[in-house]
Amino acid sequence: MRWENLTEGPAGPAALFGAGAVVTRTVDTPEFRGITFHEVRARSIVNRVPGASRMPFEWTVNPYRGCSHACVYCFARKTHSYLDLDTGLGFDSQIVVKTNAPELLRRELAAPRWTGAHIAMGTNVDCYQRAEGRYRLMPGIIEALRDRANPFSILTKGTLILRDLPLLREAAEVTEVGISVSVGFTDTPLWRTVEPGTPSPAARLNAVRTLTDAGIECGVLMAPVVPFLGDSPAQLRATVRAVAESGATSVTPLVLHLRPGAREWFTAWLREHHPHLVERYERMYAGGSYAPTWYQRMITRQVHELAAEFGIGPARRGEARRIAAPDRPDGPGPAGATQLTLL
Repeated sequence: MRWENLTEGPAGPAALFGAGAVVTRTVDTPEFRGITFHEVRARSIVNRVPGASRMPFEWTVNPYRGCSHACVYCFARKTHSYLDLDTGLGFDSQIVVKTNAPELLRRELAAPRWTGAHIAMGTNVDCYQRAEGRYRLMPGIIEALRDRANPFSILTKGTLILRDLPLLREAAEVTEVGISVSVGFTDTPLWRTVEPGTPSPAARLNAVRTLTDAGIECGVLMAPVVPFLGDSPAQLRATVRAVAESGATSVTPLVLHLRPGAREWFTAWLREHHPHLVERYERMYAGGSYAPTWYQRMITRQVHELAAEFGIGPARRGEARRIAAPDRPDGPGPAGATQLTLL
């Protein structure tokens, strides 16, 4: 593992972790069996999104790398290769934990150069994956953002977010807080094989209801819509109906995209579970990581029509997370901020 390339020393000020800061732990309990935690002390926590990104935000915080949700399509898998970790099973079971994330965030938010820009979380891996139940990093992170009245958003598949509902309500009283829950489909057999480590779609939609009932606006990112497996008219209708019944403020469809790292792992899964679809996927994604524009537009149109039918509007760009148009400052961001993601 290339920890030494990412710690203080030859790497200089751009290093991600302090020297001697990596502690590896294997926790032999039922909820974490088979998972190894690599505890690190990060040198920066507020990361700048690359300028070419399609994302409607500029800054992110990611307290974890790797994700036990084990979604076979996760675009962040490639980031594990930067540490010489496996992007398949290794991504699902070798979890990097930035144990000093709350204190580091508090320090970076207080720096004179920080202008109070919106911070997005859950954009690389899920900050409410199972590891959060052990390490409890998010309460300190939310408290730091609340205390600075810094706007933020969270995207998650994890129902553990409900643990922090009191903190989210406190933060929402002083700043813009946007919550989105990811539910791409309600098909149970598909969920069990493609998102095996996540709470069920029904549990996630129940979390949406709890959040909205508590006065926290919550949108649903209908992602991913999986071609040939989760995109039939009946499946789309069932999902949008369930989203509307959850009380979500918006629904935004996003078709499956397969970037390097995720593409190979997803294709291996497809060969095992749906071998008859491998050639169709090769044709569908022959042009790159994204499905053809005509297909994306078709899915978007169908979902928007269903949303209108069930009385729930589609989100405008950034609306689900209540993100204002970013004002990109001319000055630098937090020292050493680097976004290691394929966004």
